[in-house]
Amino acid sequence: MRIWTERPAKTDVEAVVRRYFSLLRAGKIPEAEQLVDHSSVRHVLKSLWSGSVGASADADEASCSRAADEWEQDLSWLCELDLGDFHWGHTGSHFYVEVTYRAQIVEVSLGFWVKPTDAGWVVAGPSTLW
Repeated sequence: MRIWTERPAKTDVEAVVRRYFSLLRAGKIPEAEQLVDHSSVRHVLKSLWSGSVGASADADEASCSRAADEWEQDLSWLCELDLGDFHWGHTGSHFYVEVTYRAQIVEVSLGFWVKPTDAGWVVAGPSTLW
């Protein structure tokens, strides 16, 4: 996990999140989890899938249940995701980043925050924002 002895600059935090996301896209889930004080990666991946690939899937029940299994077994869909803009809160501690699927912003964003720990400052998250 990236730890700073002083409160990190926004550009440094954004670089960690970009690296985290690039590792997710590459299917390197354990490495991605090591970069941030991480919440459930399964929840994050399921939300990303639901807000992108799953949202564009056929709405009938059989298709949705079949597709629901696919997101875990074949992570190739992650390659079609990218990060959009970063939106920082007024305190500079919390932010969210837009996610795009095939160059279109999806309805789920990833929320992160910069928090102090006994060891120093870390990036925590992500939460999924709908």
